[in-house]
Amino acid sequence: MTTFDNREEAFANKFAHDEELRFKATARRNKLLGLWAAEKLGYDAAKAEEYAKEVVRSDFEEPGDEDVFRKIRKDFDDAGVEQSDHQIRRTMDELMHTAAEQIRTEG
Repeated sequence: MTTFDNREEAFANKFAHDEELRFKATARRNKLLGLWAAEKLGYDAAKAEEYAKEVVRSDFEEPGDEDVFRKIRKDFDDAGVEQSDHQIRRTMDELMHTAAEQIRTEG
């Protein structure tokens, strides 16, 4: 292999690794977000865990975070939970940082 081939392979491997970490961090963030929302919704521990799984599954509807945001927003609206869009999005951002840090320290 040439030096160029080695560099290309290393870049491809790093890209794949970074994408895997991003996927894991997003899934972890969604679980943490689901647990946060479940607390606001007044769910007990068992229902909170199930709700967190629903939030994780909701992320597979479309690329990006809008599907997750819409689920939380709708559930809060349906239950009369007062949280602004800004607060939900800020919590999503904060929990992404938390999830990424958790993934980094595990690896």
